[in-house]
Amino acid sequence: MSEHQALRLHVPEPTGRPGCETDFSYLRLSPAGALRRPPIDARPADTSDLADGLVRVLDENDKAVGPWAPDIEPARLRKGLRAMMKTRVFDARMLIAQRQKKLSFYMQSLGEEAIGTAHSFSLEAGDMCFPTYRQQSLLLARDDVPMVELICQLMSNEADPLKGRQLPVMYSYKRAGFFTVSGNLATQFIQAVGWAMASAIKGDTKIASAWIGDGATAEADFHTALTFAHVYRAPCILNVVNNQWAISTFQAIAGGEATTFAQRGVGCGIASLRVDGNDFLAVHAASNWAAERARRNVGPTLIEWVTYRAGPHSTSDDPSKYRPADDWQRFPLGDPIHRLKRHLIGLGEWSEAQHVQVQQELEAEVAAAQKEAESHGTLLDGRIPSAAGMFEDVYETMPEHLRRQRQALGV
Repeated sequence: MSEHQALRLHVPEPTGRPGCETDFSYLRLSPAGALRRPPIDARPADTSDLADGLVRVLDENDKAVGPWAPDIEPARLRKGLRAMMKTRVFDARMLIAQRQKKLSFYMQSLGEEAIGTAHSFSLEAGDMCFPTYRQQSLLLARDDVPMVELICQLMSNEADPLKGRQLPVMYSYKRAGFFTVSGNLATQFIQAVGWAMASAIKGDTKIASAWIGDGATAEADFHTALTFAHVYRAPCILNVVNNQWAISTFQAIAGGEATTFAQRGVGCGIASLRVDGNDFLAVHAASNWAAERARRNVGPTLIEWVTYRAGPHSTSDDPSKYRPADDWQRFPLGDPIHRLKRHLIGLGEWSEAQHVQVQQELEAEVAAAQKEAESHGTLLDGRIPSAAGMFEDVYETMPEHLRRQRQALGV
């Protein structure tokens, strides 16, 4: 083979390595309030500029500006701030519990709390989320999902509602519209589109909300989902959480620097937005826009949430091996909790003293839930669901060969 015939393979490099300062200029940030808000029935091709820029509401002083600034009551903002704080406290305690060997595995959503929390406010009873393992805020923002149940699932104990059949953090709540989390990447995208197509066929207004990470956009299921969503105009929201890292792999490996992930939606004929995922108000506004579009059967929306995974990929990961330790502190979009807190203080609807009080209340609430969950057992004491669960909930009437196997096992 001649040198002219030789293939030259370009392998993207991370913008920052351990000990090196990351250059975040690749984010191409738009000023707060700079991007227009199109009508709900906008043509997908007409959202190209919104897929290349960045929808932002909170400015450098955390004041709401621009056409995307939502008309939202302070009480709802306070509820959102409290839910984000609750998620962060929950994550911190569960991380410690894993280090104490009370559960085997955990994945935080540190730095990403605004996305699931604000998005949950746009969903209604009967809608279905198809999440990844980092959207626990979708559940913690609700009042009808007890933390005790979540912790029992994490500890795979006697009260685990999933009877030990799922890895920790892979929740499943049909009553809360939270589809079973899958460890296989990107499967939830095609599942959500199919569910949404069924909803449209039934003629109702229920919508699906699917979640995926930036790395999983390289999976074939991602592209298949976009094709079906476009062709059948499925009433769904396709969320791409671009937190810059897929385990130890920088988002450029999935093509995040050559173009935005949101632009891929436009190319497939889907209305697309690129949004500041650390701006609670921007997330709320974009989610409402996409949800209304889906309910009117105008078509699907792909949203790229630009955020940063502040913690390790999981408790099995050491991010100091592949990125600077202070990356999150220098990430230009800031801390979502701090930004919403400052916004509420500016409105006269919050204070530093109130923030401290709520923090203490939430720490006590999570600690009490953990104590109650541990009364049903932890990974340390072996109080786990009965082995009989392997044979139950599979067939309406248990076949004879399984009945014999269960009897042989003595359960």
